[in-house]
Amino acid sequence: MAQHVKILGTLHIVLGALGVFGAVIVLLIFGGISAFVHMADRSTDVPAPIVGLIGVLVFIAILVLSLPGLIIGIGLVQFKPWARIAGIVVSALDLLGFPFHTALGIYGLWVLLNPETERMFARPPMRLA
Repeated sequence: MAQHVKILGTLHIVLGALGVFGAVIVLLIFGGISAFVHMADRSTDVPAPIVGLIGVLVFIAILVLSLPGLIIGIGLVQFKPWARIAGIVVSALDLLGFPFHTALGIYGLWVLLNPETERMFARPPMRLA
């Protein structure tokens, strides 16, 4: 079951990193459009700030949705005790995102609610000498 936890953590890291990358791309695109609109039409400054604001809001929304998965993925790969409970919460929320997040949510709930996984995360961390 440890292999499944690592796979789940890696999948969360990959999807979270793709989300952060996508958020940055959205910010760059909207920023470029805003700059282009501002340079093309200097008579009114209203559209450029609105386009920029929309880009920032979309960037923040995608970031807020992607960062928890990235953080939890890192915690799962390192078998941190808090990562199992947080992973269950994120996996339940992932069920809403069709199709990839739904599949990840089902797999995550199957892995993290398994009694063997629960025992694995209940053990105190091993100390290396």
